[in-house]
Amino acid sequence: MGMTITEKILAKSAGKRAVAAGDLVDASVDIVMCHDVTTPAAIRMLEERGIDKVFDAEKIVVTPDHFQPAKDIKSAELHKRLDDWAKRHKIKHYYKLGRAGVCHALLPEQGHIRPGEVIIGADSHTCTYGAFAAFSTGIGSTDQAAAIATGKLWFKVPVSEKIVLNGKLNKGVYSKDVIITVITSIGTDGALYKAMEFTGDALSDMSMEARMTMTNMAIEAGAKNGIIGFDDTTKSYLDKHLTERKDYTVFESDGDAEYESIEEFDCSKLEPMVALPHLPSNGVPIGQCAGREMDQAYIGSCTNGRIEDLRIAADILKGREVAVRTIVVPATPTIWKQAKDEGLFDIFYDAGCVIAAPTCGACLGGFMGVLAAGEKCVSTTNRNFVGRMGDPKSEVYLASPATAAASAAEGKLTDPRKYL
Repeated sequence: MGMTITEKILAKSAGKRAVAAGDLVDASVDIVMCHDVTTPAAIRMLEERGIDKVFDAEKIVVTPDHFQPAKDIKSAELHKRLDDWAKRHKIKHYYKLGRAGVCHALLPEQGHIRPGEVIIGADSHTCTYGAFAAFSTGIGSTDQAAAIATGKLWFKVPVSEKIVLNGKLNKGVYSKDVIITVITSIGTDGALYKAMEFTGDALSDMSMEARMTMTNMAIEAGAKNGIIGFDDTTKSYLDKHLTERKDYTVFESDGDAEYESIEEFDCSKLEPMVALPHLPSNGVPIGQCAGREMDQAYIGSCTNGRIEDLRIAADILKGREVAVRTIVVPATPTIWKQAKDEGLFDIFYDAGCVIAAPTCGACLGGFMGVLAAGEKCVSTTNRNFVGRMGDPKSEVYLASPATAAASAAEGKLTDPRKYL
């Protein structure tokens, strides 16, 4: 029996010729991602046990992002603990304030993600990096502490579920609409501890930014990881972004690899989608919810804060003025500068938007866009649970940057195709 990409990567990292779904493996970790919320807890666990070491100072990537710049004393203390630890252990890839960015946009952009590798981080959306044919998954702070100290972590090899994306996306429909459709179809536990392997013709027209949007949200279907095979689009991105070490291993799923299930979607029939409160699986076509009044629009996050997303939003907002408060957050300093240099900030400024420094703040209801009771926000983020962006009585509507921008312009949920 053949193996899937996920199984081949875990076999390699565990030093085995083959593994199968359900096997327990002790895997070597290639990259540990660390940010300001969960890593200080891992550091404390290590210190309490007298462990003051890292397995490899060049394989740990550190950036504050959730509460950066520090919003209060407690977040400042988290940053200080992270800063002291990173300096003490001479962490090579430490992105401090001014260079810090939303982790899941920053690591690929700065060349830390390679195909065939095992990447972990104490953040559920670490599955983003699977867009590069890597095994990438979120863990807890306890497992992160173990990985930081030893460079190893055990996994149960997940069963694989193939998501076949057929056809071609129509104008005004984006990868965010695709993943909302998939999650709505299979449910928030439809891929519980599975590897969601995305394939199909529709991927050929998707950029790496668009693909990362889909793997980012694999966890919203309960998946252990999301993964997309290597192709020319992957190679082109890596050729541009890998600067230090350009070697990597490409794995492909065997023709006789075993999948627990295969789900097929005709992307040519998809419309712009909105995930209604309070689950990412509550997706409906825009036609079924257009006209609902909003109080805020948010364009950013590890899901849709990349330059492609900002360009899409700017194309719609150009020459228009927003009808509700609209917050635009480039995900990294590099994206921030690129958006500025391309004139996107002028468009957002003229439209009346707030333009912020890179941060995760609003997505998790921390700062820079917290909602009051009764307020409604159309957001390009990945979660719309009760109280996710603020008061438990607020509501979050997940959508693409195009839908969010069109809705910002009209102050109500709006079909972006109207402006394209």
